[in-house]
Amino acid sequence: MAATSTTGASEDLGKLLLRVALGVLILLHGIAKLRGSPDFIIDLVSKAGLPGALGYLVYVGEVLAPILLIVGLFTRAAALIVAINMVVAVALVHMGELASLTKNGGWALELQGMFFFTAIAVALLGAGRYSVGGLAGRWN
Repeated sequence: MAATSTTGASEDLGKLLLRVALGVLILLHGIAKLRGSPDFIIDLVSKAGLPGALGYLVYVGEVLAPILLIVGLFTRAAALIVAINMVVAVALVHMGELASLTKNGGWALELQGMFFFTAIAVALLGAGRYSVGGLAGRWN
């Protein structure tokens, strides 16, 4: 039993670290957008042929969802929102870099890729016991 308890605790700690790291790093991007004007995002969305008001959803993906990830509430849904946010960001801003490498040989979109795949991992793993939502509910 002790090995199972230790394994469960380390898995839950790993889930906490993934959630908080993703949440904090995405939230920093959201805070930068809150300090600035939404005009840039709204313009990008409009140029893509979508209603400009959809640009405000970036605040859901970069402020609300990361806060939910950090505290561990509706974690799976919040992680999926972050993943969708990354897909939209790549589609609107970074599509030209999708197959590009940096001068150091890294993928030009490795940050966006790391955010996307970490969000997918958190969505699959859930919040773990070290969260406001705990183990209860399919969205945690």
